[in-house]
Amino acid sequence: MAIIHKTTMSPGKLELLAAWLPAQPWYLPTGRPPALARAGGFRLDDPEGEVGIEFMVVTDASGEEPTAYHVPLTYRGAPLAGAEAALVGTTEHGVLGRRWVYDGPHDPVLAAQLLALFQGRAVPQAQSLSDTPDPTITARYDGPDPAVAVADADADALTVTRVLGDAAPAAGSLGEVTAGWTGPDGTAHRGVFASLAAR
Repeated sequence: MAIIHKTTMSPGKLELLAAWLPAQPWYLPTGRPPALARAGGFRLDDPEGEVGIEFMVVTDASGEEPTAYHVPLTYRGAPLAGAEAALVGTTEHGVLGRRWVYDGPHDPVLAAQLLALFQGRAVPQAQSLSDTPDPTITARYDGPDPAVAVADADADALTVTRVLGDAAPAAGSLGEVTAGWTGPDGTAHRGVFASLAAR
């Protein structure tokens, strides 16, 4: 069970993401610096209790219309070997000290737990509360035990949605994780956060 510490992070998550997002190939540039706000998300527990796993949604209001981004993140107490290109940044946590923050789909711990969520072996947790399942997160899987390479969630079978929309599951999908978020105007949205396809 992950313990959510009510403390400070310096720089904060939104500061890290504001610097990191514009360099990502799926970011939709607006010609202005990102204007980010938290919009939702959930967590999964690392069975070893070492890595924080968060599926975070932020909205960028810097353009004419706000855009919702799904940014899975992992938080580690030491650098992840071979993952330099996936480093979002480092931050000082008020309780845990220095944390290395990674783009989660490139972290094998997040990929494995996301697969476990599809398989019904992981329980989604509330984003900001300790030991509190979030029943609004749903996972569907209609295939056999999936043979998925969990070392990298960019593998062709497991797709993480980056730019969110109120879209139906893609044709041919064996399963998906759906969750909600809130727009800047308070409107509730729900869409696919991740999907599994046949290899």
